[in-house]
Amino acid sequence: MGTTGAAPAVYGQSSRPPRGDYARCHTDYTCAQNFSAYSEADHDTYRRLYARQSALLPGLASDVFIAALPSLGAKDRIPRFDEINERLWRATRWEIVAVPGLIPEVPFFTLLANRKFPVTDWIRTPEEFDYIVEPDLFHDLFGHVPLLFDPVFADYVQRYGQGGLKAQALGACEMLSRLYWYTIEFGLIRQPEGLRAYGAGILSSSGELPYSVRSPVPQRLPLQLERTMRTRYQIDSFQRTYFVIDSFQQLFDMTAPDFAPLYPQLAALPEIESGLALQAG
Repeated sequence: MGTTGAAPAVYGQSSRPPRGDYARCHTDYTCAQNFSAYSEADHDTYRRLYARQSALLPGLASDVFIAALPSLGAKDRIPRFDEINERLWRATRWEIVAVPGLIPEVPFFTLLANRKFPVTDWIRTPEEFDYIVEPDLFHDLFGHVPLLFDPVFADYVQRYGQGGLKAQALGACEMLSRLYWYTIEFGLIRQPEGLRAYGAGILSSSGELPYSVRSPVPQRLPLQLERTMRTRYQIDSFQRTYFVIDSFQQLFDMTAPDFAPLYPQLAALPEIESGLALQAG
């Protein structure tokens, strides 16, 4: 496939170039996982992050996520992506692919549409143990990949990628990105026992996991497409708004229609600040 000199994506409004060696990626932004490059400190960081987050999950994370987490395999070292793929392909016909960091929208949507989930292949430093600005290997693996073992959620992520390619052609990526943010990254689900988290940004954060489920501060609203795609989000603090689903099947069914007719209507409406109570409309 050759290599690409294309610029990496930039997270949020940051002007700092993302980390990662983009010179070694292919034209689709994927690369080989350079497993031998991980140091003992890298493996230890993964082990400690995994231990801390997994201990927080009971009563806060969705049952489906907790049940699927062991499918990642190794807990005491960074897993090999090809070993995860053996199990993931059998479960849902998905696979994970290594990328050097954040990638542009079209390659990202294209990978998802083809049931390939991009996983950053570098891990944070020990100094960044509690907080890192951009997604790293731990966030992508621990937060995102377990739910790809669930057939309904896996189909939703593929459908999102297909919709993203349409949105990009229509100049509507910002609106669709909010749906990704408030479901795949920061979604909550209502179980019989109460609220639980399923979004990767929550599940990989030791602080936001209890905050999102138990804190009285944020507002929690039923997921509704028009409202969600009008609502701005926080990239550098806990969310002030979360959207709640009742099941992954509900999420899949809700996003089944073609979004294209919605975009002109939404573009004519004002955006909603995160945490703002909407009185009408």
